[in-house]
Amino acid sequence: MKTALFSTKPYDRTYFNRFAEQYSQDITYFENRLEPKSLVLTQGFRAVCAFVNDQLDREVLSGLRESGVELVALRCAGYNHVDVAAARELGLGVVRVPAYSPHAVAEHAVALILTLNRKIHKAYNRVREGNFALDRLEGFDLFGKTVGVIGTGKIGQVFCTIMRGFGCRVLAYDPYPNEALQNLGVEYAPIDEVLSQADIVSLHCPLTPENHHLINASALAGMKNGVMIINTSRGALIDTKAILDALKNRRVGYLGIDVYEQETDFFFRDLSEEIITDDTLMRLIGFPNVLITSHQGFFTEEALVEIARTTLENLSAYERGEFMEPNTVVDRS
Repeated sequence: MKTALFSTKPYDRTYFNRFAEQYSQDITYFENRLEPKSLVLTQGFRAVCAFVNDQLDREVLSGLRESGVELVALRCAGYNHVDVAAARELGLGVVRVPAYSPHAVAEHAVALILTLNRKIHKAYNRVREGNFALDRLEGFDLFGKTVGVIGTGKIGQVFCTIMRGFGCRVLAYDPYPNEALQNLGVEYAPIDEVLSQADIVSLHCPLTPENHHLINASALAGMKNGVMIINTSRGALIDTKAILDALKNRRVGYLGIDVYEQETDFFFRDLSEEIITDDTLMRLIGFPNVLITSHQGFFTEEALVEIARTTLENLSAYERGEFMEPNTVVDRS
């Protein structure tokens, strides 16, 4: 099946080329982001493969349908950027990769915690400059701390297990408590209780209209002074203006984010020789207690292999007629 893969990076080519022949799929790579002005590139393709920052609103989905596209294959787990209702109306199938590697993202969240706490990034830079002083590098023991986990799906479950291994008390919120986690000692509680008791809050839930700006001024006001907040899920779970205020008044002691509310124009690109015009992002970067990575939580060899293989299997399954129409959103895990 002819598929146009958008937002292509070198690693996409490497991993998709490794398996495309095995699945008899014809992939054409475009570095362009999928958006209205790139719709012209979709002519003659039966499917498009999109990533987290591609635009998949009603306008673009309508344009895809007009081009003859039948299937949108997401090479990611989240689909908050897809107008699912519009896809259904247009008869466009949407498939995704729901569980490419929960360990990759969970472990990255832990890496953010450890780096912020023990100030590894600062120590690294100091030693390279010949500065071996320990002043202002003190951290705290994770053992015995309360870690609040919002969302205990596949990624959240792995994260909880890791933090229990550190000897942390894990207090979680999820509408559907996980019995296996409860057997490991994870406690479930209402979200307000989780946020108020946690020394560290880690977000592992999808972005929905209901939890947009879940971490807002009101939520922050109920947290412990000096709380650490980690977000490896979706940027808009955090109200960026509110978090800036909380950092300034020291309500938030540490912030580690792998996602950003307005990341579309910045992440996955080299802007080292350009002026970054997002004042909010630059203010966040300027805080000494903020650590930002550019949506790399998923970026492990194991995850990239699974993303490529599952996406190609999704395309092949559609070609074999295994999906019913309309088939929005189908999981093949």
